[in-house]
Formats: sequence, structure tokens, C-alpha cells
Amino acid sequence: MPDYFPAFLDLRSRRCLVVGGGAIAERKVRALLDCGADVVVVSPRVTAGLDVLIEDGAIHHRRREFLRSDGRGCALVIAATGVTTVDTAVAAAARRARALINVVDRPAQCDFIFPSVLRRGELQVAVSTGGRSPALAREIRRRLERTLGPEYAELVERVGAARTRARATAKTRVARLEAGERAAALGLARHPDRRPEMLSLPSPRREGLQTQIVQTARTY
Repeated sequence: MPDYFPAFLDLRSRRCLVVGGGAIAERKVRALLDCGADVVVVSPRVTAGLDVLIEDGAIHHRRREFLRSDGRGCALVIAATGVTTVDTAVAAAARRARALINVVDRPAQCDFIFPSVLRRGELQVAVSTGGRSPALAREIRRRLERTLGPEYAELVERVGAARTRARATAKTRVARLEAGERAAALGLARHPDRRPEMLSLPSPRREGLQTQIVQTARTY
């Protein structure tokens, strides 16, 4: 049984706290900014990259040590100092503030962990091993990158627009679900798969694979 429940969080305009100013903290900050989060960094020292973000007004910076009150009002907190006592204190404060907490490299102290993510526009494929082997998760993600190329970003936008149009004329819940299924199936049928191994597949096998993808899209 998996240890974690897979979910995608909507953090747009929500306050997120990153405690730490090193390279790992910077990566977490940039990932949060990509999702539209309102990011606060607490650290007496930060990387040059974070300094640029601070000067540009992209993030808020509290140039000091962490205080327990820093977690108040935050939806999500990341402890990335690398100092065990500090990160443990950050986790405790986050839980008191009812914020989700991630402590870098310490899954036992986390409410959530970060997967390895393949991004193609609005398409995101997250791979996790439950913290057992982040290196394996990264390798699986790299293999998926060869399968799901950049053109899938445009496919998602096109199918999404077609689904919206089709559902607008549907009268019942079942009809709306079927409209979404048809939009996905048609989009995949028209989508050029440029991988040599796919081009060489017999037609029934390709259709079977497309059916699996449609079913997965419907479920998630």
C-alpha cells in the first residue's frame, strides 16, 4: 500500500514559507513561484539567485533567523536549512499553524514529499517512490520525457478547448462526461506520435495504447 496520497495543490496567491537560503531552498522557491504562490523566505543569508528574486519583488524576505510566528497564515512550509534542530523547530511550528510541512531529506517529518515532475505546459506527470529512491523516480521521469515530448503541451490546450465546447452543449452529467471522453479520444487520434518505436507499431496496438491513455485521463 502506498505511503502517500497523490494530489495536486492549488497554491495560487497563497502564502508559502521557505526557511533556508541555500541552493535547495532556491529550487523550492522557484517551483512555488511557477505555481503562482506568494512566497516568503526566512534566512539571514541567501543565494545570488534568491537575491535577484528579492530585488525584483518576486518574493518576500525576512533577513533573520526563523521565529515560530513565521508559519502563521501559511498554507505550506518548507524547512530547508539543513540544520536538524532548526528544521525540527520549523516543522513543529508549521503543525501548530496547521500548515503542510516538508522537511528536506527527512520524510518522517513531512506531511508531503516532492515527486519528480515531468512538465509539458499544463500537463504534469509526477513520479514518486514514496521517498525510497528519489534517484529512481528521476530516472523514470527522464524516460517518460522521451515518450511525452513538448508537443503534448499543445495537445492538452487543444483537447481542453474542445472539451469545453463539447460540454457546453451537453444536457446531462452523463452527456458531459461522454463529451470529455470524445474530445480526449479525438485529440489523441489526431496527435502525431513521432517516436520511431510507435510509428512501427501495428495499428491495433497503437489504438490499444491510446485507449489506455484516454482511460488514464478520465480517471485523473
